[in-house]
Amino acid sequence: MNTPSVDLPAKLIETLISMGNERDAQAKAKYLQAVPGGYGEGDQFVGVRVPAIRSLAREAMKQTTLDDAAVLLDHEIHEVRLLGTILLVELFKPARADKDAVIQLLLAKADRLNNWDLVDTVVPYTLGPWLLVQPTDKATAILNDLADSPVLWRRRMAMVSTLGQIRLGHHDQAPRLAAKLQTDPHHLMHKAVGWMLRGVGNKNRVLLDAFLNEHAATLPRTALRYALEKHDTEARARYLAMAQER
Repeated sequence: MNTPSVDLPAKLIETLISMGNERDAQAKAKYLQAVPGGYGEGDQFVGVRVPAIRSLAREAMKQTTLDDAAVLLDHEIHEVRLLGTILLVELFKPARADKDAVIQLLLAKADRLNNWDLVDTVVPYTLGPWLLVQPTDKATAILNDLADSPVLWRRRMAMVSTLGQIRLGHHDQAPRLAAKLQTDPHHLMHKAVGWMLRGVGNKNRVLLDAFLNEHAATLPRTALRYALEKHDTEARARYLAMAQER
């Protein structure tokens, strides 16, 4: 990685904090369940909205290095980490830094992606496409390692990484991981599984229906409903009936 830009992370953090709004901070903490007993418990917010964070990223990206992004990802404030994920996506683009180095940093900082918005902002646009150009056994091993993690956010990384692959016309990993993760206990994983299956169906309905014929009876109801959003009424009723029979 390149050395950090002189004071750039500090300047970005100072600017972002100055943009905060206490009412928005409270609303975002509630939305992302950073409350006692919530899946984001303990996280800190200053109340900066996503469009403003993306605007700040656009201003900074020409100067940003991977080391700058690493500093941002290590910060305790949620919106600062979100800024880091947005900049990682920019650094992954062809004219930017080495893709292998971006993914190395992403995986090293996986524990800093501790909510669904952080995961979903960066993983489909970096890890997913990168895995497509890796040897199959290496890509599968990385995905299985994430999917087998006791940490919810790593499991979500595995599942939503396939969105980037689906958009590029590659559908193999999404159904495989959906089958592997269909017994996950967390509702955020049920939504992720259904979301990716729906994406597969948007590109290859035959493949999705083949998966549902085998797994509809065992998919969590939320996952199944997400997967069926583009099906007609008759098909939805048939697959939902399979689930009710279990």
